[in-house]
Amino acid sequence: MKFDTDIVIAGAGLNGCAMALALASVGIASVIVDPQLAKDQQSPAFDGRAYSLAHGSVRMLQVLGVWNSIATKAQPILDIKVTDGKAGQGAGPQFLHFDHRELEEGPMGQMIEDRYLRRAMLDLITNTPLIRYIEGTSVTGHRPQNAHVEVTLSDDTKLLARLLVGCDGRRSNTARDAGLVRRGWDYDQSALVCAVEHELPHNGTAHQFFTPSGPLAILPLAGRRSSIVWSETAQRAAEIAQMNDTDFLTALRPVFGDFLGEIALAGARFSYPLTLSLVDDFVGARVALVGDAAHGIHPLAGQGLNLGLKDVASLSEVLAMALRRGEDIGRMDVLARYQTWRRFDTQMMAAATDGINRLFSNDNLFLRGLRDMGLGSVNAMPNLRRGFMRHAAGLSGDLPKLMLGQGI
Repeated sequence: MKFDTDIVIAGAGLNGCAMALALASVGIASVIVDPQLAKDQQSPAFDGRAYSLAHGSVRMLQVLGVWNSIATKAQPILDIKVTDGKAGQGAGPQFLHFDHRELEEGPMGQMIEDRYLRRAMLDLITNTPLIRYIEGTSVTGHRPQNAHVEVTLSDDTKLLARLLVGCDGRRSNTARDAGLVRRGWDYDQSALVCAVEHELPHNGTAHQFFTPSGPLAILPLAGRRSSIVWSETAQRAAEIAQMNDTDFLTALRPVFGDFLGEIALAGARFSYPLTLSLVDDFVGARVALVGDAAHGIHPLAGQGLNLGLKDVASLSEVLAMALRRGEDIGRMDVLARYQTWRRFDTQMMAAATDGINRLFSNDNLFLRGLRDMGLGSVNAMPNLRRGFMRHAAGLSGDLPKLMLGQGI
């Protein structure tokens, strides 16, 4: 049978682009299909969006040839401080401090703006011979067969491939059409996302401040700017989202505090509801799901993109090993290896973020005492603290080769 490509990838977001690049690095051809146009995803202006990349994710992007072109635009995360308190009253006496000097590998991660990372990936995929990029078109359906999958596009084009990879987000059409069931719940919280300029330097320190209505993350960007992910109750977030910029800053300041001096908005503001969702199965008949198409977790740990990149690294390694053994890379027994590798880790991360959010997002006096005691205890135990640091940095567990900084 003549195939149009080895793999069709639904979605040219960050995970979709990374998937194509990882496959190309081992000689596997792919076609990326995305409903958006590339020019609409590459605005040079800063819009406030940024990502926290764990050290393991940075290693992966280095191997794939993405990182070197944007490294000078990134901000290393040197320290992380975790505190608990109330807006306007400051943090409680107990805290947890992660210092990058306790890791031999260096910074725990890097903050990078969306405009740099997205453009670097799109530039690479459009200049990689094994990748064909179809923009302004979407995958509308697929039919798995014994030895191939027929993928239908919105312009009625049909592509024959060995496998369809869904990188098409939490509302994945790929998952739905494959009958892969998604389960989860709403947190009755929304995230308010923006960036601010501030008077004083952040010194590469990320802050996670837990309040009764939800966590506030203050993440350092290059220069005297920080990315804000502010979780509030859905009702309060809706009210804040409707405010003008001046009133928004007035609402933010009591939660943000004054430790960085005066603040001002930099870029646009966004708001989105917070939910947890996981598919029962990461794979189906000649289908595999990656990133948000397979799982969506609370953003408090900043691990969403890192989980997706780990999916990419794991799936590409499984497929590369199968191809070298002469196996059909779309067979269910091959795809099952990917699911086995990734499902447990994803479920544990989802459970951890869910549990932490529930523990801290309340004003129960008993729980407040319990969690403050926990923060102080972990901070006082170097080995345990270092273990948490290595996990957050993507340096522990059964890591795929790309996350170790190695080619597949």
